[in-house]
Amino acid sequence: MESQSQVLERLRTAFESGVTIPEKFRRTQLTNLMTMIKDNEEQIVNALHKDLTKPKFEAILSEVEIVMNELHCALGNLTSWMQPEYVSKNLATKLDECFVRKEPLGVVLIIGPWNYPMQLLIVPLIGAIAAGNCAVIKPSEVSAATDNLIMELIPKYLSKDCYAVVSGGAKETQALLTNRFDHIFYTGSQAVARVVLQAAAVHLTPVTLELGGKCPCLIYGRVNATAAAHRLVWSKFFNAGQSCVAPDYVLCSKATCDALVPALRQVLEDFYGSDIQKSPDMSRIVTPKHWTRLMGLLNRTKGKVVVGGEHDEKDRYIAPTVVVDVAEDDALMEEEIFGPILPILTIESLEESIKLAKRKEKPLAFYVFSDESSVVKKVLENSSSGGFCSNDGIVHMTLPGLPFGGVGNSGFGHYHGHWGFEAFSHRRAVMLRGWALERLNALRYPPYSDEKLSWLRWTTSPKSCSIM
Repeated sequence: MESQSQVLERLRTAFESGVTIPEKFRRTQLTNLMTMIKDNEEQIVNALHKDLTKPKFEAILSEVEIVMNELHCALGNLTSWMQPEYVSKNLATKLDECFVRKEPLGVVLIIGPWNYPMQLLIVPLIGAIAAGNCAVIKPSEVSAATDNLIMELIPKYLSKDCYAVVSGGAKETQALLTNRFDHIFYTGSQAVARVVLQAAAVHLTPVTLELGGKCPCLIYGRVNATAAAHRLVWSKFFNAGQSCVAPDYVLCSKATCDALVPALRQVLEDFYGSDIQKSPDMSRIVTPKHWTRLMGLLNRTKGKVVVGGEHDEKDRYIAPTVVVDVAEDDALMEEEIFGPILPILTIESLEESIKLAKRKEKPLAFYVFSDESSVVKKVLENSSSGGFCSNDGIVHMTLPGLPFGGVGNSGFGHYHGHWGFEAFSHRRAVMLRGWALERLNALRYPPYSDEKLSWLRWTTSPKSCSIM
């Protein structure tokens, strides 16, 4: 077994050799990654079922197809992404070649979470490969079956000199963070993010943090309760609510709540049957520790459980649960729930709903359900979040063209599609000059004069010239 330092030395040697720079190499590695997903789809689905009892449908949709779409996007656009970006010039730089060059950062570290252990590890890796980096990837030990599968597959399909998987728990991760990387990409909790930031600060390493938060779902004005219930149930209870962009709580009027609750109850039965625990389409809580945390929140709530509430510790099962009459200071509002519990807070005015959401830290996503475009516009213009989606949940993160990332406590930095390429690239400013126009350059040389300054200000003004 190589030590962590030996792994990093091997990768840094490979990067410094320039092997990752050519487009052909990057394209080959991305194609190999696509082959890896295709060849091992069944194994991936089985591993996800072992870790989270994740249904095949959800596993394919969220862990396979999203990755494949990202790969198609990267392969289809890699040539254009790598091209230099030429900039406008003034008269003083008229004969110069001025452009932005996209360069790889070096050896990067990608730390993945357990809730989408394939997607949230491989999608940033796609950006790192496309940008020409070497990468160390660290899967979550919590999703052990997927961790082991990634450990097995990556060396078979990707260059061993350029990409490595490091496994282990908190101790191994902390040891890994003592090494110098050229970028660290972390997806997970805010508590661990602070540890990552502190470790990165030692080496002045740039960091991308993809975190979470309490994503609000504001329902206001004219709304089809049945349609809203379908989309809310799907986005909230997908993966048993263990999604960083899942709606965390609902804000609505009393009348809306009264119409929504029976619709939620009916939709849950339509989706999962009368005995949800027996449904093959409902995931489980990932570990006993997480199950205990969620039950602790549910037991401490002062709200009223009106749907669900059933649980089975041995099965790590918690039924999709709806809680009403929840106050702003309730236990369910203290932290991100990250499970199949949906609190509903009743607030009559749109303005107060927006104010309550803004009193919380900025979330990774903000949802608003309304048939009224004026409502959607007002919420959009008076809120801040990593992403925003009206009349649905989660789906905005499936589009490679949209940047995915947080703001404030929900993280910083973006990826997906071109944004992933940019996250792992250095935008290097380049000016290529010859020896012409030396008489013009003489304007900047001493001895200085007001006449020289006047001419120089004119030649460097954007108004003097604007050519690409």
